[in-house]
Amino acid sequence: MHTMRQIFNRQKKAVFFLLALFVIGWAFTDFKPVFAGLILGSFFGLYNFWIIVRRMDRFDEKISQGKETKSIGGTALRFGSGVAAAAIALTMPEEFNLIATVIGLMIPYILLLADRIVVHVKHF
Repeated sequence: MHTMRQIFNRQKKAVFFLLALFVIGWAFTDFKPVFAGLILGSFFGLYNFWIIVRRMDRFDEKISQGKETKSIGGTALRFGSGVAAAAIALTMPEEFNLIATVIGLMIPYILLLADRIVVHVKHF
């Protein structure tokens, strides 16, 4: 079984690879707002995923120490960063495409789903 930290490190590598592709797309195509939105959303999506991993590490630590835990979420932080990404895209529509930003926010979760499918296929 993989730990959340190992999963996050794999996800981080995949997101950085996609970000490199998005930067190349931004630099060499006429779809600059779309690729800029994907870049912006991917950064915020990776930040959201990092928040989840950090909260789960703290949750595991408290459980192993026998302490009571109140929440594992961080929902407000993740929601706030999603709103911040959308606000940036809305305030600068000539620079960032809003739809691409929202898609970028979901990229780490899509990669997580794909990673889990690959891991299950390999092990079963």
